[in-house]
Amino acid sequence: MLDSEVPQEGNATLGGHRKALYARGTDGKMHIVQSTGWEVEEIVTRQAVDDLNRLADDARQRVATGQTSALEYHMHKARMDVPLLAQVTGLWQWRIRRHFRPALFARLSPSLLARYADAMGLTVAQLTKVE
Repeated sequence: MLDSEVPQEGNATLGGHRKALYARGTDGKMHIVQSTGWEVEEIVTRQAVDDLNRLADDARQRVATGQTSALEYHMHKARMDVPLLAQVTGLWQWRIRRHFRPALFARLSPSLLARYADAMGLTVAQLTKVE
């Protein structure tokens, strides 16, 4: 993409910020050009966020009925999935999925709860309940 072709349509999901893209200059070399984004990127980002919000809402309903733990809700609310949460916490994915069981989640050690809470930017008190 050339410098002159870098999209500058604007993207509300960037919140007024700019992002850096690589583009080819008139000298033929690649360098960084600022962009305000483009409409297609905004549409795709909004769809992804809407999907994560839907997953969080579904998890909230399952927490209310006792089918899953608050961990699953907070994971989706933090825009994470199991592989990402596993990477951030250093836990195995199967272990995280086990902790979605309300009975197991209720018995987790304070240090493990703190590990989850820290990964999602929450306090342990916030992690253990759904508001």
